[in-house]
Amino acid sequence: MILIADGGATKTSWCFSGKGDTPGMMSTGGINPYFRTTEDIIQELQKSSFSQLSGKVEQVFFYGSGVVDARKAQVISEALFSFFPTAEIEVQSDLLAAARATLGKKEGITCILGTGSNSCQYDGEKITAHIPPLGFILGDEGSGAGLGKQLVSDYLKKIMPSELLAQFQARYPLEYTEFLNRVYNQGKPNQFLAGFVPFLKENIHKSYCAGLVRRAFESFMTRNVVQYKGHEKQSICFVGSVAFHFQEQLRNVLLERNMVPGVILQEPLLKLMEYHLQLKKYEQYY
Repeated sequence: MILIADGGATKTSWCFSGKGDTPGMMSTGGINPYFRTTEDIIQELQKSSFSQLSGKVEQVFFYGSGVVDARKAQVISEALFSFFPTAEIEVQSDLLAAARATLGKKEGITCILGTGSNSCQYDGEKITAHIPPLGFILGDEGSGAGLGKQLVSDYLKKIMPSELLAQFQARYPLEYTEFLNRVYNQGKPNQFLAGFVPFLKENIHKSYCAGLVRRAFESFMTRNVVQYKGHEKQSICFVGSVAFHFQEQLRNVLLERNMVPGVILQEPLLKLMEYHLQLKKYEQYY
């Protein structure tokens, strides 16, 4: 049996499957090595039904945000080893997960557009180039946090059209000081700002919203994708809720720049399972 995880700061989704089985799904709290220790992760997993998989799992592939080096990967691998001591365990970044889910064994460019944004160039096996995303203050162009930041800024400065301004105020009846407090004085301001993206989606037919989204995607391409050598000829794929829900606008920006639109997924987990099952089947012949 193969067990695969897509780990984030607030939620981790798990998928498990054996040969010919229908994949099973479950979820746990977020597992990010920047915020949790090995012991803390073990306690989190003990709350789940992992014990039912004990002795059945041969391979574990954990992909997550915060897995930026071997030290952070070890925080997670040690926790997984305590549950699956005989299994092969691999811990990788969410960016490699996006590449494997969208491109498989092919080369190309893969991007993440969710609460944050990220991108890389992939040769079919490994990441060969990476432009740093820099977070929602210095970067994260095209992300949910970036879109929300621009939307809230336009609302507070009254740049937003009056009709939409009234709608926004009715939907989010927060005072000026509350917005500032949530962004500057409380935790996870990027998630707070990304929470306004549904308003954009519901009003995407209006020129202001369409223009805001379009400019954000153009900025993402300019500051990230075009930095990769040979990007004009490579398939450009995406993973994430923002990419998925605004895929029409995203494809239009790509086509207008003569770029090659590739696969767009909301989540990578099921495609990752396909990737690893096919890889395992292939390896049986050697």
